[in-house]
Amino acid sequence: MIKRFVFGKPLETEAVLKKPEPSQGAIPWMERTEKGLSYVLEARDIVYGLGQNVRGINKRGWIYESSCNDEPNHLEDTHSLYGAHNFLLVSGDACFGLFVDTPGKVIFDVGYTHYDRMEISLEEQDFDLYVIDGETPEAIVREFRGLIGRSYLPPKWAFGFGQCRWSYMSADEVREVAKNCRENHIPLDMIYLDIDYMERYKDFTVNRETFPDFEELVEELRRQGIRLIPIIDGGVKVEEGYEVYEEGVKQNYFCKDAEGEDFVVGVWPGKCHFPDMLNDEARRWFGRKYKYLLDMGIEGFWNDMNEPAIFYSEKRLRKVFEKIDAYKTMNLDVNTFFEFQDLVSTLAKNPEDYRSFYHNYRGERIRHDKVHNLFGYYMTRSASEAFDELEPDKRILLYSRASYIGMHRYGGIWMGDNKSWWSHLLMNLKMLPSLNMCGFLYTGADLGGFGADTTEDLLLRWLALGIFTPLMRNHSAAGTRRQEPYAFDHTQTAADIIQIRYRLLPYIYSEYMKAALRNEMYARPLGFVWDDDEIARRVEDQIMIGESVMIAPVYEQNAAGRMVYLPESMKLLRFKNAQVTEETVLEKGHHYIDVPLDEVVLFIRKGHLLPLAAGGETVEQVDWNELELYYLEDGKKIVYELYDDDGTGKTVRLEENISRIEV
Repeated sequence: MIKRFVFGKPLETEAVLKKPEPSQGAIPWMERTEKGLSYVLEARDIVYGLGQNVRGINKRGWIYESSCNDEPNHLEDTHSLYGAHNFLLVSGDACFGLFVDTPGKVIFDVGYTHYDRMEISLEEQDFDLYVIDGETPEAIVREFRGLIGRSYLPPKWAFGFGQCRWSYMSADEVREVAKNCRENHIPLDMIYLDIDYMERYKDFTVNRETFPDFEELVEELRRQGIRLIPIIDGGVKVEEGYEVYEEGVKQNYFCKDAEGEDFVVGVWPGKCHFPDMLNDEARRWFGRKYKYLLDMGIEGFWNDMNEPAIFYSEKRLRKVFEKIDAYKTMNLDVNTFFEFQDLVSTLAKNPEDYRSFYHNYRGERIRHDKVHNLFGYYMTRSASEAFDELEPDKRILLYSRASYIGMHRYGGIWMGDNKSWWSHLLMNLKMLPSLNMCGFLYTGADLGGFGADTTEDLLLRWLALGIFTPLMRNHSAAGTRRQEPYAFDHTQTAADIIQIRYRLLPYIYSEYMKAALRNEMYARPLGFVWDDDEIARRVEDQIMIGESVMIAPVYEQNAAGRMVYLPESMKLLRFKNAQVTEETVLEKGHHYIDVPLDEVVLFIRKGHLLPLAAGGETVEQVDWNELELYYLEDGKKIVYELYDDDGTGKTVRLEENISRIEV
């Protein structure tokens, strides 16, 4: 059951497709406060949800700000990342879900100020509140997902392995990546282009000095089964003669400052304007610009810097330069030195700047900070809606850095600028089910870590987790150690681990598509499956992938294995050299499992089945018809629903594409 409560005059976010009629009376479970809502947490309560955030699957004990934030430092004391996902689920003696639908900042104090109380505070008291009742956490998520609409369906090839770096600087370097992967038999379906493929960081351009034969490169890679995936940023460079800029100015499609002039900010190209993504006409205009690259044979994109990120505003930069000049003649004591030091750090992401520009939303002038969390969502929506028009019968790969609930219908997300830290490997695991609850199924982290220098053991362990995430991409920052799978001594081990992904593809694709089409989860906490097992409910480093498989990755340096908790008897499957080398039935309870760096283990539930293909070096090479079946009997007939389709069409019918495997 879903109840909707309306407070003030909420702005329409279009996160919810069909709104229930407003309810009257008291809000179930929650107490209305001056700033928002309050709930008394019981000792057994676990608080799930909030999508993309730091810390655990259980969100108790911290304070989270729902405000899309260009935040490269994913630390324990971080309060907000790139997404605003205002759904949470309380599971205890009471079981219910909450969705706070508002595009402004929301603060979720989940037992931080008072350990036994959850406080939800809103900057604006205009919001829709959805309260979802259900017998189990899974039932609540299913109801919520039905409310917000079906998750994005990527093309089948997008479930392959992708290689990225900021940046591959030329066509020759891209060819070298493809060559190294193919020569080392590392499966590969995508190579990503970061900002340096553009002409001076201008959206919808190609640098013809470094990529002179871009169209030929796209086709050449496609013949090898590899797609080229370019980045698109949220800011448009201010430059006379640049078509996108001149059209946007002429048509009045950019965000305005308080005086009604086009708002000027600094991003990658220097001075930029933000397209007004909340203006229907401007959004359609921007989306159709992707045609420039579609016409070159491009079949996928990743949207970035769309929180939107601000390096500086033109007005603030001017003020900072004036102040710096004044410091030249000062004796910088401890106070003035820190004031001086902080000057430049106040340029980026300054809250005052986000209060300094405006959108035209359905004919109404609205200050950006009041709708901040919609920008990335609507940018990705602009592309998706354009693809529906330009490529009506073809799935296009699309994912974003910033997001709000509702964007899950148009694209996926990656988990942002993580670091090459072991703690971030574990955070990757914990974030998966939280994002799934909010509708974001196509997701994954930068394997090996984006910032800082990775190590070979960290990369191998992260790949062993990444083979289970729908988006599987290795990505690293400029200036860091190269971390392509062939960049280390044990290239064959990396290739073998990635090969396991391609063996798992029939299962991964089946479980993803069934979850998307049935409004379910691909990655689940153990407590969703074993809600009456108090140990399982508290496990934070193991999750279910689909209906049959539990994973327990190694996430500590130099660990030769790890402890694993089995809520019921399961079959351990061990892979080495991409082959199954061990099948062992383990009873319910705690077990220490050896996991050498060159091996991968997973666990199959009793009464469930895992189909494995022979593998391949591209998704197109994987044979869905010749499968090895692994399962653990429970005395009953085991039925597995294998999903397969052409992998490209937008019209999908679940039952028509399912074949039933019985053992």
